[in-house]
Amino acid sequence: MKLTVLGAGAWGSALAIAFSGRHQVTLWARQAEVRRALRDDRENPRFLPGQRFPDALLIADDFASALADADLLLIATPLAGLRPTVCGLRDVGLVRPLIWACKGLEAATARLPHQIVAEELGAQLPCGALSGPSFAEEVARGLPTAVTLAANDAAFAQRTALALHSPRFRIYANDDLPGVEVGGAVKNVMAIATGVCDGLGLGLNARAALITRGLAEIARFGVALGGQPQTFMGLAGMGDLILTCTGELSRNRRVGLGLASGKTLPQILRELGHVAEGVGTTREVAGLARRLAIEMPITEAVEAILYHDEPAASAVDKLLRRDPRSEAS
Repeated sequence: MKLTVLGAGAWGSALAIAFSGRHQVTLWARQAEVRRALRDDRENPRFLPGQRFPDALLIADDFASALADADLLLIATPLAGLRPTVCGLRDVGLVRPLIWACKGLEAATARLPHQIVAEELGAQLPCGALSGPSFAEEVARGLPTAVTLAANDAAFAQRTALALHSPRFRIYANDDLPGVEVGGAVKNVMAIATGVCDGLGLGLNARAALITRGLAEIARFGVALGGQPQTFMGLAGMGDLILTCTGELSRNRRVGLGLASGKTLPQILRELGHVAEGVGTTREVAGLARRLAIEMPITEAVEAILYHDEPAASAVDKLLRRDPRSEAS
């Protein structure tokens, strides 16, 4: 397969490395100077230092040449880059079957990725979301990983998952596109909450309770948006949630740890140097949940800390004082 990865951050670079063993892979970065550096250095020192690119991995000269011969496109930009990228595909007239590895809800619209793609490219294009418990650094190193590929067409999901699957990057096909996307989006909110919990020294019991109650929120929200309940018990739900809430490589968890220590959000994001999708996703999820009358107290607590200057300890205290009869166990 000729595969083009659009987006050369940590995740795009890791996926390009992982897939280049079995496929002809081309990696594209938006800035020309970044493309030159990737070609010259044969690694991504800013986002994935120390992970050498395979000799066979190609770096595209420009957007059009990156698309020209591709059988499949994989968009690995931050979520904010998804709409501009698919608009670029439409504008150059080189639309191909595509999958995306973006996670979150779009700022201001609260659209899930598949809704963005459908708005810009139409609902008939074969497409889907790659999601699940996967840190870019470990994927690039070839450590065993299992993820889900959900698509708007079950046959496309099965065919594409089989083509991209390998022993150390296992891919399971799924037809629950909204459920998989909600799991990938809201787990980042819960990772911020877990970072706050750990940063305040509340203990392992509290962490377990928070992750479990967070999964309940994700499932309520996801089912309301058309997801299937069983999806949230799988890789794209519980699996991704556990990894992001507990893994030391989790950027969103590090945001929560910073908030618990009293750092400001701008300071945390400067130190992080990467996009933490949970920050923007929190506001969109909380707002949409209110409009749909979905109870999401953990999400609301994270929103209060991020956007309403609520001290982390105060937000946690309010959560602990909630009447448990208002929610199912």
